[in-house]
Amino acid sequence: MPGTLTLSQLSEGMELPGLTKSVTQLDINLYAEAGGDHNPVHLDNEFAVKAGHGGTVAHGMLILAYISQMMTGAFGANWLQAGRLDVRFKAAARPGDTITVSGKVAKLVKANGQTTVTCSVQCVNPKGETVITGEAQVIVTET
Repeated sequence: MPGTLTLSQLSEGMELPGLTKSVTQLDINLYAEAGGDHNPVHLDNEFAVKAGHGGTVAHGMLILAYISQMMTGAFGANWLQAGRLDVRFKAAARPGDTITVSGKVAKLVKANGQTTVTCSVQCVNPKGETVITGEAQVIVTET
């Protein structure tokens, strides 16, 4: 895939090309339809306020998909074929939030003609709160 990082470009501590995503209620509604999660905390503002959420919140998996999008941009087919995520959901993302998605190469382990790349990843909301934090792992074959 064009734009994906090669092994020669990778080094421990390097920042991955990040991205920003604007969360809209339409995105949340479309995700609810696609995923079948019609919990009113995601779809009904009045319900979400009464439930103590201050308004609707995005599905955690919708925001997690932004990390996968960043990893696909960085590692292309390698990520799509064998990427792994281990994350924790820490805070809510809401309609109107711009989520900043970032990652950093934490470790490169070479063995048997391939390299396992471990990255720290996170999504942060406009208040500076970490929405998702965790680790992504992808195997890159040397060519």
